[in-house]
Amino acid sequence: MAESVGAPLFVPHPPGFRPRRGLNWTFVGLLYTSFYMCRYNLPLASGAISSEFGFSKAQIGTIITTALLAYACGLILNGLLADRFGGKRAMLIAAAGTIIMNIFFGATSFWGLLWLFVVIRGIDGYMQAFGAPGMVKINAAWFRHTERGSFAGIFGFMINLGRFGIFKLGPALLAGFTFLGLIRIPPLHWRWLFWVPAGITLVVGACMALIVRDTPEEANFPPVNPHEETAGRVQVKVFDVFKIIATNPVIWIVACAYACTGSVRQGVDQWFPRFLQEVHHLDYQSVQFQLVAFSIPFVASVGSLISGFISDKIFHGRRAPVAAGLYFLETAVILIAAQFHSANAAVVFLVLISFTANATHSILGTAAAMDIGGAKMAGFASGLIDSFQYFGGSLAGYFLGALLDRSWSNYFYFMAPFGLIGAVLMLSILGRVSLAKQPRPIRS
Repeated sequence: MAESVGAPLFVPHPPGFRPRRGLNWTFVGLLYTSFYMCRYNLPLASGAISSEFGFSKAQIGTIITTALLAYACGLILNGLLADRFGGKRAMLIAAAGTIIMNIFFGATSFWGLLWLFVVIRGIDGYMQAFGAPGMVKINAAWFRHTERGSFAGIFGFMINLGRFGIFKLGPALLAGFTFLGLIRIPPLHWRWLFWVPAGITLVVGACMALIVRDTPEEANFPPVNPHEETAGRVQVKVFDVFKIIATNPVIWIVACAYACTGSVRQGVDQWFPRFLQEVHHLDYQSVQFQLVAFSIPFVASVGSLISGFISDKIFHGRRAPVAAGLYFLETAVILIAAQFHSANAAVVFLVLISFTANATHSILGTAAAMDIGGAKMAGFASGLIDSFQYFGGSLAGYFLGALLDRSWSNYFYFMAPFGLIGAVLMLSILGRVSLAKQPRPIRS
């Protein structure tokens, strides 16, 4: 984590800086939001895909696991690339890739070949992996060390806005709706769950390309982290960045804890629509499903904001104590959830689990990554840590799908051990004032 000694953390920002940063962050955040709409369309479509082509949950899980593993591997490589040529370009590559792959995925419905669904979603996962390191790279340059936890909370809000958007838009597309009170849209095939979000990403990406700047300097403002050096298109040797970040023992502890977050988070996100549909017989238009679809991203946003604020203001930039408490709370909630079997209880516990998982998601994957990598190497630090979330999350694809083919009673018990492991890992670095020292600047 970047040290605060000697850093101008309390110097006021120049006039006009905050509005320009807000404009920058708005379009960076909206583009990342649209990525989530292109990612969380599959959980809503999976039941219809299974019905249409006779796929088991394990087969649907194969699509999920492939996408998550491709995303995880892509984060490591693409984090290095984002550090090399800039966050904005990385995010635009992600936008182009996910637009094309979502269009292809919808078109694949005309053939219904499992291997083709797997390949397309895998490519999409890799291309989307340019997004998070690019986003973190841009914002590491625009936010000071003591602002990054709060930024991580805002980042979590933007993610959950995307999830809320697709969970609201998706059921409407499947059930039909009236547009602007004038035009009646009939129920659409599940392929439109992939085509409509791709169109939204296209529009937002075009706006982002015109408005966003990689660094304050490109918008004619002084750097906010001069002790970390400029965070734009730095010419850093890839091997040097890899050596500094990969040999940091703390980053591996954070990464392994983040894998636990991923297993729980993906367990909820990828399967809760089918859990409510098949176990509790709730259709997508029911009051309970709509409540879950709204509440999961809402409480996830609240959790992200609260955890970021607490780690910044109460623990002075220390992420481990907050994360440890959240992991213990998560474990308790999951074990209690397994003891209840009503639809209303399922709604409550899915929401509570999402709260805890997304609170750790924001402070470890975003704030901790920027702390460890600093403005200069935030892209790779983010990519490496975030990749473990998806390595862990990949277990919620084929492996969890196979367990659910046996019985839905395995659902919550699959998640419980990961909360406990994450808590123990965070306790191992609890006494640190900061996660890591900022490495000595590298010059090309």
